[in-house]
Amino acid sequence: MQPPIPTSPLSQPTDAPYLDAYSLAVSGVVERAVPAVVNVETYTAPPGREPRRSGSGSGFIFTPDGFVCTNHHVIAQARQLTLTTHEGQKFNADIVGTDPHTDIAVLRLPLNSWPYLEFGDSSQLRVGQLAIAIGSPLGYQATVTTGVISALARSLRSQSGRLVDNVIQTDAALNPGNSGGPLMASNGTAIGVNTAVIQPAQGICLAISSNTASFVVSRLIRDGKIKRSVIGVAGQNVPLPQRLIRFYKLPVESGVFVSAVEPDSPAAIAGVKPGDVIIGLDQKNITSIDDLHRLLDEHLVERNTGIRVLRRHEVEDFLICPRSAD
Repeated sequence: MQPPIPTSPLSQPTDAPYLDAYSLAVSGVVERAVPAVVNVETYTAPPGREPRRSGSGSGFIFTPDGFVCTNHHVIAQARQLTLTTHEGQKFNADIVGTDPHTDIAVLRLPLNSWPYLEFGDSSQLRVGQLAIAIGSPLGYQATVTTGVISALARSLRSQSGRLVDNVIQTDAALNPGNSGGPLMASNGTAIGVNTAVIQPAQGICLAISSNTASFVVSRLIRDGKIKRSVIGVAGQNVPLPQRLIRFYKLPVESGVFVSAVEPDSPAAIAGVKPGDVIIGLDQKNITSIDDLHRLLDEHLVERNTGIRVLRRHEVEDFLICPRSAD
């Protein structure tokens, strides 16, 4: 039985006289983290044929009973999954749940007592602190790269089109196959899930923050998906006329132009019409479609809330009851 990876500051080995403090910090994290990192191999099954390997990525175990965090895009098209541990053991894995909007997925290894990583608190991160990425780029398992946190609170457009907020930017080198692996802090906690490299730039790599990931994985384990709400409109971002901004003393300079309203949708029932410009929802300002997406989460499902629109030259307020996106 292997113990969980500690989250307290790592003790420094005494038998490494040639390692400086930086090397000791990195090697200490790697020694304890690598047993919890897995290589994810995906297989597709064309009609009438045997499954064949279609791609690979990384993941890490985050509970002692074998739940694994990875990226949605790593396993999105998979029909079969094989996880390989650092010791070379291979296991078939099941998909517990996946969320394309945050690019997070949860897999399940056979029930056992597994070494695991705990999520750190990404809200406490500081630009410039050490960041350690571990994964299987190009199939080279347990590859370690280091760098610093270059920026915080970045945004990343997911494959679904939604923005993922509070993304971590790092210069720890990532390559194809690193996706889904952990971004580690020097205290041995996972502070992010490596997800993207900005091409053709060098040294601009992105990770989903641990606070986002820990919230999503808990809901995926519970429900198999993330519940979100919809109001039934199609729209686009538009600037507001300056004279209306001044006249109504509006706190926004842009909104969401409603180009279509789905029949019998919450928006239609509330009285929202094509041509309206949405500027507020749930007492929060709306300046773009991304703002609208952020607010339409599960806490608004079946709950009457206010929506504010600009209709021609007047501000109108309605009550709307968003429904589940399922």
